[in-house]
Amino acid sequence: MTGAEAIALGRRVIRLETEALAEVEQRLGDGFARAVDLIATSAGRVIVAGVGKSGLIGRKIAATLTSTGTPATFLHPTEGLHGDLGMVTREDVAILLSKSGESEELLTLLAHLKRFGVRTIAITGNAESSLARECDAALDAWVREEACPHDLAPTTSTTAALALGDALAVVILERKGFRREDFARFHPGGSLGRKLLTRVRELMERERLPVLPPNATMRSAIVLLAERRGIVVVADADGKLLGVFTAGDFARLMEREADPFGVPLERVMTRTPRTAQAEELGSAVVYRMEQFGIMAMPVTDETGSVVGVVHLHDLMRAGVA
Repeated sequence: MTGAEAIALGRRVIRLETEALAEVEQRLGDGFARAVDLIATSAGRVIVAGVGKSGLIGRKIAATLTSTGTPATFLHPTEGLHGDLGMVTREDVAILLSKSGESEELLTLLAHLKRFGVRTIAITGNAESSLARECDAALDAWVREEACPHDLAPTTSTTAALALGDALAVVILERKGFRREDFARFHPGGSLGRKLLTRVRELMERERLPVLPPNATMRSAIVLLAERRGIVVVADADGKLLGVFTAGDFARLMEREADPFGVPLERVMTRTPRTAQAEELGSAVVYRMEQFGIMAMPVTDETGSVVGVVHLHDLMRAGVA
């Protein structure tokens, strides 16, 4: 097989799975809304079960739910029928995955779950299957064909099931009002935890702030621009923020003024600058900086007084960006 042939086949797989997901999206309907409601209003956990490749997808769905604020666990159908059903309570909701919807182990597990009063959700490629009919809600994961050239190996079908599980998790976290701070509590380790937990106060400059009064001229401002990394904060005698002036502002001033050095800051400063707060998440500030093309922001307190300056480069070095 040539490199070009390998690329063509790889593209075919991705194309088939992309097309399948588009069809799954179009079929999403009342069963999905019902499934969201069952999980969001449950007082228990989500029990996820499946056999073979469906079981592997089920483990990922359980992990995604758990990390986004919905406690979930994977239950292997066979182990469940040999003692592990002891973990299930009537307050739980079960998600059962099967491409055919006729998996014997899963249908046997379903019967016992219903006996316990557990509400059930099917993710299946056969909307007319026994599993779909017997569950309280069913999500249609049907696909036209597997990406496998023999239409045998679970590929497209597992992608569809995984996408439906992701859709459930994301919609439920939105419904519950799950916030970035909540996500951070469940992911305190590594770069992800650092990104989500770092506050502006940990990275902002506090000493020798580049602050000038509004009547200061460009002669004073350009010194601070050079020494203090391209930003001058304009404040009144009480330290209240009035505006900012940047190296970019100075370059534009040079283009239109023959003698810019005597121009006072109050004439050219940005009067409604973007600001940050000390207790804000650094990741939120990075988003605003990138959105508006800002390299540095004044940090203000609840009274509007300047308490620091935060720089994009410092946020990036800390792994927040």
